[in-house]
Amino acid sequence: MSPKIRVAVAGASGVTGSSVMNALLATPETFEVTALARPPSLGKQVFVEYSQQGVIVKSVELDGPAGVVAQNLAGIDVVISCLTLRQMKEEMTLVTAAHEAGVSRYVPSFFGPVCPPRGVMLAREMKENILDHVKRLYLPYTIIDVGWWYQLSLPRLPSGKVRVKEEYSTTQIIGDGTNPWSFVDNRDIGKYVARIIADPKTLNKQVFCYSEMWTQNDVYESWGALTGESITRNPITKEELLQIISEGEAEMAHGDLESAAMLKLGMAQYKYLLGIRGDNTPEHAKYLGYLDAKELYPDIVASSFKNYMNDLFTGNIKAPYI
Repeated sequence: MSPKIRVAVAGASGVTGSSVMNALLATPETFEVTALARPPSLGKQVFVEYSQQGVIVKSVELDGPAGVVAQNLAGIDVVISCLTLRQMKEEMTLVTAAHEAGVSRYVPSFFGPVCPPRGVMLAREMKENILDHVKRLYLPYTIIDVGWWYQLSLPRLPSGKVRVKEEYSTTQIIGDGTNPWSFVDNRDIGKYVARIIADPKTLNKQVFCYSEMWTQNDVYESWGALTGESITRNPITKEELLQIISEGEAEMAHGDLESAAMLKLGMAQYKYLLGIRGDNTPEHAKYLGYLDAKELYPDIVASSFKNYMNDLFTGNIKAPYI
């Protein structure tokens, strides 16, 4: 029997982190799982439950010295970061610590849509800065991107039966709504991650994982047909997005990662990338050098967008961040 792959996850309590953890825990014969938690978070229910499922929960201050963090990574094979860009300093420390600890694969916190590395989106450029740090250290890595979530794609219902966190979502029709882009159920992200980190073919590569391709018009039509509600379409034009981006860039010149300007700029750039430029497709991913997870792992069964819509409408699940 092959030895277990020892995996440490930073950001294990978040939406993406939880998906990753669930998939790793579903295959205990393959993975030994460690969750890195800030000391104040150790008592949180999620970490208590992880511990009960056999997870090694370690108290780690990622904003502390890299050498101390490295001690907590001793013996770890794979480090997966599910940190947010607001924790970029901590991720840079985690990269350094993974290198010092001799980790054999680092998965930085990308998990987004297909995007060229520079000149399109600030959030992507910040992630590329992390990757630059990884490469300067010659730390083995794998980049995993996942398209756009089902969970951030549906408008609220007029009845109030389904609510959404609109400031994080693509609830406006972007342009004419006809650009197709790649979608994924965030609960499926972990399925792909678990396969990718155990696959030697993906080392020092980029992998694109997605479930289905939809246009926004088709999403709205299916959502309206399922719910029977008349959903008002609130379009946003290319010109309006460019204006918001211009304003956001000006505000960011005097702001920081905690500012409302960062969210304003980031979401406008996401929308422009998805609905106007049309970057987030398997074809563009291949051009940029990504491996296609559908080709690598054709046996993975992804959740359908229509099933997600039905589960959300019937109350079997809730939208994130509500």
